[in-house]
Amino acid sequence: MEIIRGVHQVDGIIGNSYIINGKKMVVIDTGLPGNSRKIINYIRVGLKRSPNDVTTIILTHYHAGHSGNVYELKNLTGAIIAIHTDDADYVSGKKEMPERCTPIQHLTPDTLLQDGDKIAGLTCVHCPGHTAGSIALYDPNRRILFTGDTLGYDDGKVQCPGEESSDNMEEVKSSIIALSSLDYDLVLPGHGSPLKPDAAARVSEFSRSLL
Repeated sequence: MEIIRGVHQVDGIIGNSYIINGKKMVVIDTGLPGNSRKIINYIRVGLKRSPNDVTTIILTHYHAGHSGNVYELKNLTGAIIAIHTDDADYVSGKKEMPERCTPIQHLTPDTLLQDGDKIAGLTCVHCPGHTAGSIALYDPNRRILFTGDTLGYDDGKVQCPGEESSDNMEEVKSSIIALSSLDYDLVLPGHGSPLKPDAAARVSEFSRSLL
């Protein structure tokens, strides 16, 4: 479905996968394993584009709900794979994932991101806590914040990830407080629904409850 002009969410995937449909296409997160064909079908049928038009796939963190189809999508698109440097070794297989995590097919990422890096028109915002290398992606032109699992929205409520799935909840809270200082109209989380309107104000209100 098209959320706003040029920004799409692929339906029917556990772990939200977003596509920025510009001259060069960007995929943000890939859902749980077994969903690569849904993403490719959306590109071909829904957008009437070729998978080869995807130039960049960005992972907000290494958990399988976000990286689960990255191996297949890399092979199907030839896109550059980007992830924060602190999570890259889990995707490559150099580090073992925690037992609670669904396994993925490993690959070596092409681009290692740091806080403040620019990629495909987006700014990487390091948000440690859920994982060491969790990131948000900020699009100041469209006024969108892709938050991965650092921040969610479901049942009409802004939410943070659960302690059982996160490395450090104090860091999660600090990261959410940092995100509340950015200026955006729309939050697109890793799970749940888009948050609009007044997204920045609602995140700011939620962040104050964490103090």
